[in-house]
Amino acid sequence: MGLQWVILAGVVALEAAVAVLLTLPAPRLVKSRIVALASLLLQPGASILPFAAFQFLDLRWKNEHRLMCTFEICTTEERTRYEKSIFKAQRNIILCVSACLLYWCIFRICKYHKEIRELEEVEKHLKDQ
Repeated sequence: MGLQWVILAGVVALEAAVAVLLTLPAPRLVKSRIVALASLLLQPGASILPFAAFQFLDLRWKNEHRLMCTFEICTTEERTRYEKSIFKAQRNIILCVSACLLYWCIFRICKYHKEIRELEEVEKHLKDQ
């Protein structure tokens, strides 16, 4: 596994952990701290989007220029190596899509929490009047 895929897998694992923390029920104070921390991590974390997109485009290019292994031409070993490379490419595409999807989920969850907090403040302000 190349270094870029190890990095992407680590980022996906971290994003999944953050998404789980954001969706777990917690007291209001703890939840607001978790949302604030996740919001701070979102801006530098956005660099994963072009990285994942570049890796995805690289996989597409490699897939288009990959030598095909048909049953008449290839030996069993070559066919096994070809199938293994296809499986690795599929795994890496899933990593790229997961990185982008989890980033979007974290962004939307943080945005929803902020909107809910603002609406609660407006409601509290209206009740006080």
